Amino acid sequence: MAQLQLNFISECLMRTVPVNVIIPLDKIPLPGTPKRADKPFKTLYLLHGGYGNYTDWLTGTRIQRWAEERDLAVVMPSGDNKFYVDNLQNGDRYGEFIGRELVEFTRRMFPLSNLREDTYIAGLSMGGYGATVNGLKYSDTFGAIGSFSAGYILDDIIGDTELGQVAKFGPAFYEQTFGPRESLKGSDRDYEDLARRLVAAGKEFPALYIAVGTEDFLYKRVNEYCRYLESLGVSFTYEESAGGHEWDFWDRHLKRFLDWLPLEGGTAGLNSGNVR
Repeated sequence: MAQLQLNFISECLMRTVPVNVIIPLDKIPLPGTPKRADKPFKTLYLLHGGYGNYTDWLTGTRIQRWAEERDLAVVMPSGDNKFYVDNLQNGDRYGEFIGRELVEFTRRMFPLSNLREDTYIAGLSMGGYGATVNGLKYSDTFGAIGSFSAGYILDDIIGDTELGQVAKFGPAFYEQTFGPRESLKGSDRDYEDLARRLVAAGKEFPALYIAVGTEDFLYKRVNEYCRYLESLGVSFTYEESAGGHEWDFWDRHLKRFLDWLPLEGGTAGLNSGNVR
């Protein structure tokens, strides 16, 4: 599995940004195993949570092993605590960076499929929120969304509730990140309205996988969003299991998400953990 750290100038963010990429270009098939056909890779754009960065998924989960087994390319950017949204008041365009620029750049640089059905986005906590809003906003690009313990706390941000101040984020932080709180409902940062608009337009809804731990402090908010989706007639896969807001839970359900995706039936290649 080839692992690379990229640094490139983002027009959306107007600075050099770091991105981790894993791509099984160097996979050596085991004896008796056919070599993969020379074709573009299916791709997962994987978003970290609050306080994290582009290294989180590699250190917190077994994504590298699972991606190699499934012949999947994985792109992991940094979100800088900005919830992966656009805020034109301060010039931050994290949503466009994730939903358009990063996809276009990595497709130019690597042999990645440009098909919607081969392109996925997922994330945990803050990244689960970002994957949802950008997966819905850019539904022509992403064929599937993975949401793990997502921060569906828009009403808490607007109402300045105790939950809205989680992780020591508060009103000033949210104002800087999202813009005026009174402008959030009905905007492209509103995961409910984005879903409603997709349904109303009769557009194809991305396949949606939602997972949350039964001990997670966001359990109630995630289930409230699930009920909202049901009211719209949106079908989705929901899974819960014992666990809190923690890497053990995300590691388990990341694998379940990959098993759920329509990936290739890849096989393990020759590597230091599989020598025989």
